[in-house]
Amino acid sequence: MRIAYGVHGYSRGHATRALPVLEALSQRHELLLFAGGDAHEMLEERFEVQPIPCLGFVYQRGRRSNLRTLAANWPKMLELAARGASVQAVVSRLEGFRPDALISDAEPWTHLAGAMLGVPRIGFDHFGILVHCKVRLPWLDWCKSLFDRVTYRWLMRSPQRVLVSSFFDAPPAQSDVRVVGPILRERLLATTPSSGEHVLAYFNQGSVQLSDVVLDALSEAGPEIRLYGTRHVGARGKLRFRPPGLDPFLEDLAACRAVISTAGNQLVGEAMALGKPMLVLPEATVEQRLNAREIVRLGIGEQLSLSALTADAVAGFLLRAPAYAESCQARARDGRLEAIQILERWIGELTRRPRAAELSEVAA
Repeated sequence: MRIAYGVHGYSRGHATRALPVLEALSQRHELLLFAGGDAHEMLEERFEVQPIPCLGFVYQRGRRSNLRTLAANWPKMLELAARGASVQAVVSRLEGFRPDALISDAEPWTHLAGAMLGVPRIGFDHFGILVHCKVRLPWLDWCKSLFDRVTYRWLMRSPQRVLVSSFFDAPPAQSDVRVVGPILRERLLATTPSSGEHVLAYFNQGSVQLSDVVLDALSEAGPEIRLYGTRHVGARGKLRFRPPGLDPFLEDLAACRAVISTAGNQLVGEAMALGKPMLVLPEATVEQRLNAREIVRLGIGEQLSLSALTADAVAGFLLRAPAYAESCQARARDGRLEAIQILERWIGELTRRPRAAELSEVAA
């Protein structure tokens, strides 16, 4: 079959989740891949990728600025609402490809173009946990999430099926929704973790999130910190700035003592699989605050605000880290094979054709 696949390009978690699925689907189907931003940069190493626009957050003084985010994304939102040139370009490309089905990881251009053409669509991301599942939210976060959930529903255009990848469980709110574990790469699953002395740190927009105060706190915490998420390379005290790269990142993750990062779902799932405790500093979003609370609830790490990060706080976390590592190993899960099985079945159902592969074939 011909499958179109869209990947949202803000940060690298969406592409990391999509990559193992794309590799499996490409063995059985003809793929047309769309991505923008960081996802385009990452996926073009393995696939031919059609470039598309990308929505994203804008930061000011290390914190997300809602006003600047709105200003930066408003022209693109209008383009989507008016079904302008960038949307028509995706429509044209889909018309030429004639997909049997479309899968989208929180990517609005492909969702809209697919809906306009009547292509059966499957949503596959993590943010859907807030929209399509029953999750525990404090009252204030529930109120704050209303705008995010309404915007997400508008951007994703009500796909026929929804698959949610999450490191924690949440019951689906509808029968056409399924929840699976984190989507882990085969190389990660084949990696034997070790316990080194360094700490891996990752910030999805590190160039704007990491002030001198935060960098000094990390540098003075004690161990070597291998820091991803900035465009810098070199050293600052005990900080080692690392360039982006899937394989070097996995090597540093597998051998680290612990992880310090924002609270993105994909990295949490990978850290759990390798038994790495986490100190998370969630972005100012309901989704990341939810992830951070679940990390604490599961006993796999701690959460802290970026403004409260100090060398002493990091040192205290590292003293408690071994207990969290045990919980990580006990609660780790991999949703890759289950996700591929579900996607294959849904593609068959939505196109009224037989399933392309049984789970035993996928595993092989």
